[in-house]
Amino acid sequence: MQIGLIGLGRMGFNMGRRWLSGGHAVVAYNRSAQKAEELGTHGAVAATDLATLIERLPAPRVVWLMLPAGQLVDDHVEQLLGRLAAGDLIVDGANGHFRDAVRRGENLRSHGIGFIDAGVSGGIWGLQNGYCTMVGGDAADVRRVAPLLETLAPADGYLHAGPVGAGHFLKMVHNGIEYGLMQSYAEGFELLQASGFNYDLRAVAALWNRGSVVRSWLLELMERAFTTDPHLSSLKARVDDSGEGRWTVQQAIELGVPAPAITAAVFQRFASRQENGFGLRVLAALRREFGGHAVTPADSKSADGPSK
Repeated sequence: MQIGLIGLGRMGFNMGRRWLSGGHAVVAYNRSAQKAEELGTHGAVAATDLATLIERLPAPRVVWLMLPAGQLVDDHVEQLLGRLAAGDLIVDGANGHFRDAVRRGENLRSHGIGFIDAGVSGGIWGLQNGYCTMVGGDAADVRRVAPLLETLAPADGYLHAGPVGAGHFLKMVHNGIEYGLMQSYAEGFELLQASGFNYDLRAVAALWNRGSVVRSWLLELMERAFTTDPHLSSLKARVDDSGEGRWTVQQAIELGVPAPAITAAVFQRFASRQENGFGLRVLAALRREFGGHAVTPADSKSADGPSK
């Protein structure tokens, strides 16, 4: 299958590689031409601008956006509207707000262009392990991109969750749960660190992944983090957030659903910008390990304040 891919950051670049290895034809564009050229060494066609990307795709076209959520997605959708035709399809793989997905879908539908919102999870490990993908859109549109989804995900690793907006809502809640899980691990390992028993925290993480009810991939990543830095002393306990946890809490309030663990986890990330406890360094290490997110070195003097 042929696909246009816009946005070659940590996720987009490796998604492109996975599609290429699965036999799909990828035309790639990135604001930094170097990234598109680099993907070209893996078999992609590097486009220098959006017009070239559209020209290189046969109609009806499929264009997948892997851009930071928000205005940048709107800007690209607007630019694509002037170049795409009825029957073409846009997939938004950003961690966007589900209401933005609904709005974009309605706008594109009025022009005869399909729209899918795809929540993608897998971080920097997705190239090797596959990307769990949560999809919202019309059934016909989802069937059309099924070959791409099947290549992107591990076996049984994607779900058509419902209409436009359902994919990003599901990914939002997924990330809210992630906040709560990570916070629980952080608090537990901080208790162990403070206990006076001088636990080998790497060994504990490894042990709990052998039959324990709290075993998980996050614990595997925790073991990895403790292997390279047993006391996480190279990190500053500043944990940023990219929005999905906040949105999950907002929706819990709007829908009247109690979500105390996720809410506390979001607020703890705010608190991390003011202190440097061990549990918060655990959170920072986990974000680095599974998603390749930037961390703040222990000697950094970066300004505090909430991440937008």
